[in-house]
Amino acid sequence: MSQPAQPYYLQAGPLATRLNNSIGWLARHGVSLLGSAELSVRGRKSGNLQRIPVNPHTYEGDQYLVSARGHSQWVRNMRAAGGGELRTGRKVRSFTAVEIPDDQAKVRLIRAYLKRWGWEVNGYFKGVTAKSTDAEILASLPDHPVFRITPTG
Repeated sequence: MSQPAQPYYLQAGPLATRLNNSIGWLARHGVSLLGSAELSVRGRKSGNLQRIPVNPHTYEGDQYLVSARGHSQWVRNMRAAGGGELRTGRKVRSFTAVEIPDDQAKVRLIRAYLKRWGWEVNGYFKGVTAKSTDAEILASLPDHPVFRITPTG
């Protein structure tokens, strides 16, 4: 009997990890690169806050977090925690998060995300870009979880 396929996850290499740590440090100290922020989410096993730089994406009036690298640790933690915080310097925004389904609305959201952030994330989408067909983007959706985030308090 064969093993079920593992969810897509592209782990960052040493150079990308150093770059991500630098971007997170900048966001933590008030410098946002083109809208980046530092995500803090409670670890599902440790209970400790885990931090990672992210690119919050606004689409049709709502804000989203897209996991370009797939089913990463922050995605798994977000599913368990149901929310977190975005930080840029002293500005901290708490939010709740709801994962959105893989459907035509998500195709349009991912296309807009790739138009905005493709220069940074296209390599994680296995050849899918903002110019790909709806069918190509739809086929890639299971590999890229997306959460709609709603500010709290």
